[in-house]
Amino acid sequence: MAWDVVYYAAADGTIPAVDFLAGCPVKVAANLLAVLDAVATAPPPQYSGGGKWEAMHGAMAGYHEVRATGPAREQFRLFCLLENAGQDELDHRGFERPAIAVITGLRKPWRTTFGERDYRGVRALGDDHTANRPRRIAT
Repeated sequence: MAWDVVYYAAADGTIPAVDFLAGCPVKVAANLLAVLDAVATAPPPQYSGGGKWEAMHGAMAGYHEVRATGPAREQFRLFCLLENAGQDELDHRGFERPAIAVITGLRKPWRTTFGERDYRGVRALGDDHTANRPRRIAT
C-alpha cells in the first residue's frame, strides 16, 4: 500500500518544506518531489534509497532525508518523519494510512556539513509536528 505525503504546518500557518521547495531551482525541486513520490509508492520500508533517501543517525535518528544536488554541486535536503503506527494511533494523529511527513528543508555548499544548530532547528519543527494530535498538516 502506498503511503501519503503530507507537509508539516507550523502554528503560524507557514509550511516550511513548501517554502523551502519554492526557493529551490526548478529541477532540484522536481527531483526532490520525484524521490518523495517514489518512496511513498514503494513504500518507505521497502524503498532502496540509492543515496537519495537515507535514514539519519545520531541526534537525527528517526528522521529521513531526501537528497538532491543542484547547480555548482550545491546540496539540498528535505527532512521527513515517518507516520507509521497501528490504525488506532494513525486515526489519533489524523491519518487514514501511513504517511511521510515532510518537515522542512536545508541547503548547503558542496563538501560542507550541516551543524548542530541547523539540525536543532529541524528537530524543533519536528517536535512541534509530533506534539500535535491530530497533526497540523497542509491541505
